[in-house]
Amino acid sequence: MSDKVTLVCGAESAGARIDKYISDNIAELTRSAVQGLIADGLVLADGKPVSKNYKLRGGETIEAEIPEPQAMDAVPEDIPLDIVYEDADLLVVNKPKGMVVHPAHGNYTGTLVNALLHHCGDSLSGINGVIRPGIVHRIDKDTSGLLIVAKNDASHLHLAEQIKVHSFTREYEAVACGHFKETEGTVDAPIGRHKTDRKKMCVTTENSRNAVTHYSVIKQYGGYAHVRLRLETGRTHQIRVHLAYIGHPVLGDAVYGKPYKGIEGQCLHARKIGFIHPTTGEYMEFTSDLPDYFVSVLNKLEKM
Repeated sequence: MSDKVTLVCGAESAGARIDKYISDNIAELTRSAVQGLIADGLVLADGKPVSKNYKLRGGETIEAEIPEPQAMDAVPEDIPLDIVYEDADLLVVNKPKGMVVHPAHGNYTGTLVNALLHHCGDSLSGINGVIRPGIVHRIDKDTSGLLIVAKNDASHLHLAEQIKVHSFTREYEAVACGHFKETEGTVDAPIGRHKTDRKKMCVTTENSRNAVTHYSVIKQYGGYAHVRLRLETGRTHQIRVHLAYIGHPVLGDAVYGKPYKGIEGQCLHARKIGFIHPTTGEYMEFTSDLPDYFVSVLNKLEKM
């Protein structure tokens, strides 16, 4: 559940930044909290998403959707982890399909964070707070594959900077729908929150961030294709949105495409990650075998 608050600003508010105006008029929201809501597309001015530095004209109707507060803590749980690599600074985990990365509304237990707290104890970075300790980047619940987890703040900052400057390797494999005319290419299209469905992302120029995905076809199977994808940026649902945008949604993606009988969720796997170790300065790279569900889909396609 979430609360929706509507404000109608007067002419005297013209020129004020929207984040300051909202925090001044909604006591429970700090300015930084408002900026977070804006970044998530949960603040509208006259029905349209805005940026945090939007300046009021006066007379706008402002709508702010305030999500239910998250739990203040995550509880350690003895959940098996597939650890590909671990040292004093970080660990690389192979996340199974169906596992949520961190606790959120509807998923307070059974998450990767719950498992990490049991495995690592207090040895996780605190930069993302008690609800997301150690989490440097995420993959969707129904996406399998490799994630890096930071054990201390220095490592977290070092790794996050690599992601920011695009020196962090993230390579995925997917089964996409349709026949690709071009066997390789780049999708360079900004991504932002969907105007009417706030749980979805879309390609848009409004209140969006640049997003770049490189793809190459490994093999085509009539109306489907096994595709390799490399992220240059890392926006929410980026691969799923970009492939749907070019007419090749990920097989089984019920949000941006359609379900596929025999698998739950999208056929998408984080196959490879590479990064510079924050302490040693060494470049490290790890790969994950395609999981059984993915191999099963490929075998079915081979027989079609």
